[in-house]
Amino acid sequence: MARGYSLEKDLRLLLNNQKYSDIEILCEDEKKFYGCRAILASRSEMFDRLLYNGIKESHENQITFSKINSAGMEIALEYIYTGSVEEESLTKDNIIEAFYAADYFQLPDLQDFIMKTFKNKNNTENYSPELLSKFVRKMPLTDDDILLNLLVEVVATIPLNTIEFGHLSITGLRYLLSCTYEKEIPFATPEYEVFRYCAILAAKQVCDDAYTNALMKQLPTLEQIKENKILVENENNFITDHQKVAIVLEPLVKFINFRRIEGQILTDIIEPLEIVSAKIILDVYRQKVKLNNPDMYYIRGSPITNYIWDESACGSKLIIEDNDKIIRASSDLDLHQSVRARMVFENKGIFEWDVIIEKDCSSAWVGVCSSENFDYETFAGYQSTGWIFGTSGHCYNSGKYISYGQAVGDYAKITVHLDMNKRTCAFTVNDTKYPEVSTWNNLPSKLYPVVSLRYPGRFRIQPHIFC
Repeated sequence: MARGYSLEKDLRLLLNNQKYSDIEILCEDEKKFYGCRAILASRSEMFDRLLYNGIKESHENQITFSKINSAGMEIALEYIYTGSVEEESLTKDNIIEAFYAADYFQLPDLQDFIMKTFKNKNNTENYSPELLSKFVRKMPLTDDDILLNLLVEVVATIPLNTIEFGHLSITGLRYLLSCTYEKEIPFATPEYEVFRYCAILAAKQVCDDAYTNALMKQLPTLEQIKENKILVENENNFITDHQKVAIVLEPLVKFINFRRIEGQILTDIIEPLEIVSAKIILDVYRQKVKLNNPDMYYIRGSPITNYIWDESACGSKLIIEDNDKIIRASSDLDLHQSVRARMVFENKGIFEWDVIIEKDCSSAWVGVCSSENFDYETFAGYQSTGWIFGTSGHCYNSGKYISYGQAVGDYAKITVHLDMNKRTCAFTVNDTKYPEVSTWNNLPSKLYPVVSLRYPGRFRIQPHIFC
């Protein structure tokens, strides 16, 4: 390759090139890189102190970094030599190591680039729990670390019951809970589900699979409790190990607010497990009685605000108001148009939200849609990528309808129950829950809340509050 045309390309020729090196760099995983002292020192004050200040490393041909692995070092050296890093070079496997190396070598611009790349990458929520776990294990924890705070914010908005066990470590979970405990930041997981996840994760650390499976039966999900599918077994087949679980669970318990858990769940499900101290349970009982308020709001933080209408995915004659929570039709809209919400569902889990029909429009329609080939200028039910229930009592998809529930009018509350585990959907209308729509048994893996309306329709979307 011809030289002299591009400084960046010419310097890249020196990167990890033994021919032009005068120092060997040995990493935590024993992988070796070759470097040039002058370039390293001129670009990093840390390298300058190590290589030119008369200390031991100044006189040796090899320098060892026992806490920086080769994945992070490679990114740092690429930046030091060329002043840039390809976004594609940063992956979930090296981004935390690269951030650590950038911090160690005092490369703030590289840290900023790593953080911006993380923000710009799609589907970061899929591996954010793993990144948070790596970060708290690797990096010093400070309140002003922007990437750390960003990871906490992202993981907090992921329901814990959708995070596979092992992707979020106990240390990572403890930091997440400590940062969100009694703070008004968006959080997705009801407090009982927080306890359930913590208990099962603790059990996996100290017990065999049989014990963990038994504990999972003793701790049904809120959905199972709500549907009266409680799996609690009055058997003490795991009592022998409950004290070990209690020890592992103890650092997490201090960041769980048991007052947010329904009293009957405390007495019938949690207390019999004997993995939470009797003093904590007793204090909660006393507080509930003293405050004359049996149950606090069931979830920590503030409601997740992604349940808002998306202006970029909205019919041309629909108007978004009230901080994007209200959608209404203009007076000249005679045919149904559609709008979706900003919240996207592509993880496993059960998701619920409410749509309040503040003004009906001769059939208001509520449901889910896929972004593939969806036309917001027309009725969702006529499209193959729209699945909706109407106040007429019918469900529509691909222009075909089935009878489903009772017809309703103004001020109806429709709750959508989307089960991404089974790819099915069900609806509750004015507190009457109907079964899953029988013909919708293989919904796509990525869905959005959607509604269709015409004048004088006016709908409000909001998170569903479990009571």
